[in-house]
Amino acid sequence: MTHAGTGMGKTLRLTVAQAIVRWLMNQYTLVDGRETRICGGGFGIFGHGNVPCLGEALYPVHQEMPLYRGQNEQSMGFAAAAYAKYHLRRRFMFSTASAGPGTANLLTAAALAHANRLPMLMLCGDTFLTRLPDPVLQQLEHFGNPTFGVNDAFKAVSRYWDRITHPAQILQSLPAALATMLDPADCGPAFIGLPQDLQGWAYDYPEAFFAKRLHRIRRQSPDSLEIAEAAALLKAAKRPVIVAGGGVQYSGAVAELTAFAEAHGIPVVETIAGRANLVADHPLNIGPLGVTGSDSANTVAGEADVVLAVGTRLQDFTTGSWTVFAPEARLIGLNAGRHDAAKHQSLAVVGDAQLGLLALEAALTGHRAPSDWLARAQGERKTWDAYVAANVAHGNRPNSYAQAIGVVNALCHPRDRVVTAAGGLPAEVTANWRTLGIGTVDVEFGFSCMGYEIAGGWGARIAQSEGEADRDTIVFVGDGSYLLMNSDIYSSVLTGKKLIVLVLDNGGFAVINKLQNNTGQASFNNLIADCPTVAEPFAVDFEAHARAMGANAETVANPAALAEAFQRAKAAEKTSIIVMQVDPYEGWTTQGHAWWEIGTAEVSASDDVRTKHAEVEAGRAGQRRGL
Repeated sequence: MTHAGTGMGKTLRLTVAQAIVRWLMNQYTLVDGRETRICGGGFGIFGHGNVPCLGEALYPVHQEMPLYRGQNEQSMGFAAAAYAKYHLRRRFMFSTASAGPGTANLLTAAALAHANRLPMLMLCGDTFLTRLPDPVLQQLEHFGNPTFGVNDAFKAVSRYWDRITHPAQILQSLPAALATMLDPADCGPAFIGLPQDLQGWAYDYPEAFFAKRLHRIRRQSPDSLEIAEAAALLKAAKRPVIVAGGGVQYSGAVAELTAFAEAHGIPVVETIAGRANLVADHPLNIGPLGVTGSDSANTVAGEADVVLAVGTRLQDFTTGSWTVFAPEARLIGLNAGRHDAAKHQSLAVVGDAQLGLLALEAALTGHRAPSDWLARAQGERKTWDAYVAANVAHGNRPNSYAQAIGVVNALCHPRDRVVTAAGGLPAEVTANWRTLGIGTVDVEFGFSCMGYEIAGGWGARIAQSEGEADRDTIVFVGDGSYLLMNSDIYSSVLTGKKLIVLVLDNGGFAVINKLQNNTGQASFNNLIADCPTVAEPFAVDFEAHARAMGANAETVANPAALAEAFQRAKAAEKTSIIVMQVDPYEGWTTQGHAWWEIGTAEVSASDDVRTKHAEVEAGRAGQRRGL
């Protein structure tokens, strides 16, 4: 690094990689009233495409900006997404990968971050700008377009995408990428391609570019006319309901949502991303909504005449493929993103959830919804609570996901964080988990991505260690997802970031086997025992495997033994894996499910398939088509 003075002010001569790192080190935001560096560090696997230059730039600051070495680029991206989710999108981690397959491994993680609207910065190697050594190791050659390569695939899964072709470009690209990641409406992953030669090229950067800068998350005030129209609808409503999504937490609007619902006596139902907006025993919490929801929330949503959807993108699992709301119900979409606010001809209130709720509160002063409506909703919730209590209870029944969830729920601390994703566990956790603390549940179902569980737990634990180090991160994972991606058990042990991982082994992909059976088909290629290409079915020794990665591990026979093992894991200082077999056919949560649109075979030689096709099609009659 050299200093120089010019007519335009002082400059610093840095490589592109050094300039990127130096700039990231000086970007701050306010977190709980304290100035905090926005970039909490990074996840990196080095290769020839990023170690000579970006690696050289990262080493001098590795104490201040830690670089966690992952075992797989995809899992690094998952960890970064979970880190951002824990920090409510106010902080992010970067992921760096080499050119070629290392970068390609990040595609799935980028898609997950994109679907969940989570900030993640990807700094990835690219082919040489000069093209003198072409074709290089791991380069894809497109004969008619030499600029086209693996990195272009990220355009579909990034909110911001750029390939740096001159050192000066980062003066514009880095602020633009950060602005995207911090924007409440456009938040998502940012991808920056760094050609291998350019990473090391030097440039005289303005010293002012690296000055400390404090960023604030934008809060967009809603339009007064939109607020007035929404307030008029709510005042006229006989049966209003609030759908609370993940955006409530990202806005920091939990207190405002709670106060608004209490002031006006409006029942609240939660989306999957919005789980833990209210604690379980709050009198206005009517339960989780949708396909993986509760009878209480779905019943109330189906009878509501006005639906105030706050901070939700209204995914099909939330809306039951648009069957949970009455066809004549009016929707109000309060959302920072115009695209989400206006879905299905909602009355769009485009703005920050916190400011929007405060504005609606001012417009509804003194108004309360009919008390008999709230009483009905609370009666439905009481019935649902009784079902869940029986569902999670264990005794003379086959082991189930719900029982394991009940055991952990009863023994965990209110601030412990629960992480799961994909398969049957998101449905079972969403339906059966009783929230003990606000913002403590991470069910990744935006992209429904197998493999997120353990990697996401590691990323969440890194974030949790920055503020709630005395609390645990608890991961629920099935055997299928475990086999797909388990290497961050090793990462957690290496880095001293303790996890408690419950491996619930049902012998394959049991939830898809259930779906297969529910559409009239015989079990085929999902459970290990039903795979015709399997020569000899056998159970994996997950305990031995986890021990081989340095974790504590034990296998338990039943929920009672699970409770004892969980208490040992809570007391332990390092990652603990608890394995329990669960029945693939029995013990599923059978109530609370809304209709979900799936493709079924219209023509089949099977009577069962034809019957199930007719049943699925009959459910389409309740599908909302807008007003």
